[in-house]
Amino acid sequence: MSIEEINEKVKNFLVEDLEIDENKIEGGARLKEDLGIDSLEVVDVVVLVEDQFGYKMQPEDFKTLQTLDQFCEFIQQHID
Repeated sequence: MSIEEINEKVKNFLVEDLEIDENKIEGGARLKEDLGIDSLEVVDVVVLVEDQFGYKMQPEDFKTLQTLDQFCEFIQQHID
């Protein structure tokens, strides 16, 4: 799956499921500071990644990622 396809799927679930403002979603956006993804939403993100990409991400994995670009690249590395 291309990074563009991953970006699009991630953007969709961030907007639809986590109700994050679409205008805030850009590659360099910081997951916690800019997008407001808190520790409770990390669990939702982990479930969404498994649903969308078939990869069982661990909450600890998410904590090491700072930006949306890093998050999408992490997914790409683990599903290819």
